[in-house]
Amino acid sequence: MTMTPEAFTALNEIGEDQELTLTASDYSLLTDLYELTMAACYVGEHIEERWASFELFTRKLPEGFGYLIAMGLAQALDFLEKLQFTPQQIDALKSCEMFAHAPEQFWTLLAEGRFTGNVWAVLEGTAVFANEPLLRVEAPLWQAQIVETFLLNTLNYQTLIATRAARMRDIAGPQAKLLEFGTRRAFSPQASVWAARAAIAGGLDSTSNVLAALKLGRQPSGTMAHSLVMAIATLEGEEDDAFAAFQRYFPGATLLIDTYDTVAAARRIGEKMKQGEMNCQGVRLDSGDLVKLSQQVRSLLPDINIFASGDIDEWEIARLKAEGAEIDGYGIGTKLVSGTPVNGVYKLVEIDSYPVMKESSGKVTYPGRKQIYRQFQQDKMQSDYLALFDENYQGSYPHLLPLMQLVMQQGKRLQPPETLEEIAQRTAASVAALPAEIRRLDQPISSPLQVSQALQQLTEKISHH
Repeated sequence: MTMTPEAFTALNEIGEDQELTLTASDYSLLTDLYELTMAACYVGEHIEERWASFELFTRKLPEGFGYLIAMGLAQALDFLEKLQFTPQQIDALKSCEMFAHAPEQFWTLLAEGRFTGNVWAVLEGTAVFANEPLLRVEAPLWQAQIVETFLLNTLNYQTLIATRAARMRDIAGPQAKLLEFGTRRAFSPQASVWAARAAIAGGLDSTSNVLAALKLGRQPSGTMAHSLVMAIATLEGEEDDAFAAFQRYFPGATLLIDTYDTVAAARRIGEKMKQGEMNCQGVRLDSGDLVKLSQQVRSLLPDINIFASGDIDEWEIARLKAEGAEIDGYGIGTKLVSGTPVNGVYKLVEIDSYPVMKESSGKVTYPGRKQIYRQFQQDKMQSDYLALFDENYQGSYPHLLPLMQLVMQQGKRLQPPETLEEIAQRTAASVAALPAEIRRLDQPISSPLQVSQALQQLTEKISHH
């Protein structure tokens, strides 16, 4: 397809660059094409302002997961509040041949439109299960439609990271130090920042990502790489020169001791500490038999923290603990920021007060706006109930806790963003309240979802099968 000079001009005006960098103003175009083509079609059919409700949920959990930890709401609400199309962006869209026959009113709508809808959501840090809405958008149809891609991108990824972080914290225990080291393995620079946020909100202590840490008001955490040890040892004489040099500028810093002979390095560090020549507060092991090495290092350095890294995940933490490893903390990277995705979907559930449902084979959805109710007994979760939003379900069962809250009304947040500490506390409490069979790593059993009689009847009533 040949691009016209006008198209090149329009693209240049919105900031074409080989770096493909993003700013918040770009997010309106960070969407799948069909969101915009559908919006244009709604305008042509004069239904763009009909009130619609879409719910974001996952049909099934990733394999091996018993629960998910909802995350990403703060960024989703920020996106919705700031959503708008600039004249340059609209010109760039007009240059696309796909929109040659789009109704003129569509361009006026983009130019003047803002998000004016309502959002209901479970709060970040809340444990959720399959078929439970993490979020519901209630807005004019065109608005609710065009925000789909960004909302899925934001909530799917952060929910995955937060869930893995919560599982790792659950297995490691409250005393272990858990550091997020995933930036170099995250799927993009933007993803690395979101991963750091979600990891801390999910229960990790800090991140090595300097930008993310500073944006989040945190101190970044990290140690050193093998390259420093090799470079200084080669140029200045030996491994101990590298340790001394690093601590000269970073007193007490954690040292990476497995570049050559881990046990020999630990022995020399111990001797220097006894002689008052070194103040080492921690060492990191990045390779080898972590159980055996950590035990040997502990015998030589009984009073310092031992950190482990290198393809660590919740199963590896469980194995190391079971086999008696002497490890106080973990640096977690690849296995945290990657893995089986959370396959969240965003589906229309009501249009102009009419409940609707998808009936495709294997992809059936429940119709209508819904609420999740959670039953507790002695601070432990018993079961969840999915009910229609407007049925008096809590009136019949007052001991149930509704999970979805109104967080945005008429395009404005109702509360300021929560702190990471508040979200992390909710994550910890949510996980602690789950039954053991849901929390376990091996063949977890997810909570069975109870569906209200009214929702069942509505599903049967409007089903075409």
